[in-house]
Amino acid sequence: MTVFEISPAVSPEREASLLASVPNGLLIGGQWREASDGGTFDVHDPATGDVLATLASATSEDAIAALDAADAAQASWARTAPRVRAEILRRAFDLVIARAEDFALLMTLEMGKPLAEARGEVTYGAEFLRWFSEETVRGYGRYLTTPEGKNKILVQHKPVGPCLLITPWNFPLAMATRKVAPAVAASCTMVLKPAKLTPLTAQYFAQTMLDAGLPAGVLNVVASSSASGISGPLLKDSRLRKVSFTGSTPVGKRLMADAAQNVLRTSMELGGNAPFIVFEDADLDKAVEGAMAAKMRNMGEACTAANRFLVHEAVAQEFTRKFAAAMGALATGRGTDPTTQVGPLIDAGARDDVHALVTAAIGAGATAITGGAPVDGPGYFYQPTVLGGVPNNAAILGLEIFGPVAPVTTFATEEDAIRLANASEYGLASYLYSRDLNRLLRVAEQIEFGMVGFNAGVISNAAAPFGGVKQSGLGREGGSEGIAEYTTTQYIGIADPYTT
Repeated sequence: MTVFEISPAVSPEREASLLASVPNGLLIGGQWREASDGGTFDVHDPATGDVLATLASATSEDAIAALDAADAAQASWARTAPRVRAEILRRAFDLVIARAEDFALLMTLEMGKPLAEARGEVTYGAEFLRWFSEETVRGYGRYLTTPEGKNKILVQHKPVGPCLLITPWNFPLAMATRKVAPAVAASCTMVLKPAKLTPLTAQYFAQTMLDAGLPAGVLNVVASSSASGISGPLLKDSRLRKVSFTGSTPVGKRLMADAAQNVLRTSMELGGNAPFIVFEDADLDKAVEGAMAAKMRNMGEACTAANRFLVHEAVAQEFTRKFAAAMGALATGRGTDPTTQVGPLIDAGARDDVHALVTAAIGAGATAITGGAPVDGPGYFYQPTVLGGVPNNAAILGLEIFGPVAPVTTFATEEDAIRLANASEYGLASYLYSRDLNRLLRVAEQIEFGMVGFNAGVISNAAAPFGGVKQSGLGREGGSEGIAEYTTTQYIGIADPYTT
């Protein structure tokens, strides 16, 4: 289980001071400014429903102005030395770490996660800046002789050009750094559209990038109450060369269809339905510990969250009992309270959707071993829930829950586990628990997922390629693969230097 740091509760004065320091405008061409029509939108605290801040709401005109700035900066930015870009990312890393408490509190306020978990996201998110600062200078090409020996081949990697980066609400810092850092490393300019539910962290991060020395126009930020008002005109503009999106599969499909009109490079990190498979030879205590990490990170509001617990029938009863005891012991509350281990869901709609899934599962024959209901009072809280005896055909096993609910079902053989795991349109993350390495390798080769954890409940890392297969998306973020997503490959054929 996660170990939560105990510290004094955050004072209202501290919250107000931090919120007042966050830019509330649009970042276009290095300047913070109002929306072209003066429009605004409110950001709410999911633990209370109260308004935290009011930001400028970008229009389609503002989106084009941001692309104007990105396009104007692209040529000079592409000529900027790799070492210069690397040092900007390294300074950004140092600044994010120096401002860690500010970033953590902002995420807790606007997204709801406990402060201890928000601090973990700062560490994770900052690491993309450090990792890509180190990789920026390693943009290797190739120089070789053609097979017949008459000519030379030169291969170089060039920046793809201005990019639209669309981030989700659940990891406000890490999703921004995971896209911005490789774009900077590849010398691409950007228009960043943060989620309207959690834009404050992105605003603060953008200012941090400016403070680190990022030139004007390289990163532009257009928070807005209208996602389509931003993406629509940008995807139609031939100057945009790439879109990177993290979010739901239905929205990703629409963006891919729009991006096809200009044949844009696309990176899509979409939905997930992660299986957590516990074989009969697993260390059950470690499996429960991993299950808590895989399920309860971000209150279950993560595309990598364990969504289906497939447990061998010989150990299902014991695993479920231990898992339910651990889940039932978690303390729910506002994330600024040092005793809180589970924060609210993002809004009332999310809480209602989760409860509808639980209700339907119970109606289909499942049993709520612990939890199973919303928490009374203000905010959008839901009880940590374990459902036992879930039928293999229950609807909850085919949908992304995005909440603190763990449905447990059983299997009898290794083949059954593989079949159940693959019975999903999604293929992002998966988790396997067994003492048998050969079994783990066999199953990993047969399940259709972009990422597999062996006896580990958290596997995301800046140095690793993050992404999925099937309807979980295209492309990879993180690792050396992350920079490749922001480059194009150019081949230059050179006449034989010995005959010219």
